[in-house]
Amino acid sequence: MPRYEFRCRECGTSFEVSRPMAGSGDPASCPAGHADTVKLLSAVAVGGSAAAPSAAGAAASGGGGGCCGGGCCS
Repeated sequence: MPRYEFRCRECGTSFEVSRPMAGSGDPASCPAGHADTVKLLSAVAVGGSAAAPSAAGAAASGGGGGCCGGGCCS
């Protein structure tokens, strides 16, 4: 279930709420009971490797670019 981050405008507390995507815009009360909260924009993390793929990995996955699988056709 997705987690949404909120911040209380009254006490400044940040907190998370788990709820279905259909209820993502519903209001949330802070843990201290205050109702004046705002939903924060969360950054999305995408996994992956920052390292360049090896030549063997690129060939095995069909990568390499170019017009003929990495070579030029003439």
